[in-house]
Amino acid sequence: MIDPAPQSNLTRHPLAPRELRWARLDQRPVIAWLTGLPGAGKSTIAAAVDRSLIAAGRHSAVLDGDNLRRGLNADLTFTPRDRSENVRRAAEVARLMAETGTVVIVSLISPSRSDRAMARRVAGDIPFLEVFVDTPLSICVRRDPKGLYARASRGQVAAFTGVSAPYEAPEAPDLALRTEGLTVMCSAAPLCEALLRLSASAS
Repeated sequence: MIDPAPQSNLTRHPLAPRELRWARLDQRPVIAWLTGLPGAGKSTIAAAVDRSLIAAGRHSAVLDGDNLRRGLNADLTFTPRDRSENVRRAAEVARLMAETGTVVIVSLISPSRSDRAMARRVAGDIPFLEVFVDTPLSICVRRDPKGLYARASRGQVAAFTGVSAPYEAPEAPDLALRTEGLTVMCSAAPLCEALLRLSASAS
């Protein structure tokens, strides 16, 4: 017979106390989850924050939605169910990376509030910041860096967030970043400051 609950056969493998790794890095982990409409500036801000953290001596990494969908999540479509699975996998990877002491910056549309709440639950006791890249739809359409809004308006992109699929903006984000009329670094500065503070070693 096939075991109907295969996870019941699994045992978590104990690893060296994570605090030892954090002490060696002289920092504490944080997960920053950037959400926003397509073209809001999530990837650009994530890259700028990552560079700033590295320059400040922090160990950080970016999990970008497009990169994940080209590899780990290449088997997923854009149905609501697959979007949720996309978020779940990203959250699990972010948690694993954070356990090593890394500051993890996730750049993912993640349009559903319930999915983002799930990502926070996956993070567990790792500090988790829901960061809303708050760029109006009209600005995102005007920027259209990948030409996706133009294609979506012609019906060439199915279930496109903000056009033919919904986006649920955070009701109470931990941090809101505005990009309209600001340079990238001005937009990214509040997140840089928050991550430097939260990742500071307690020693």
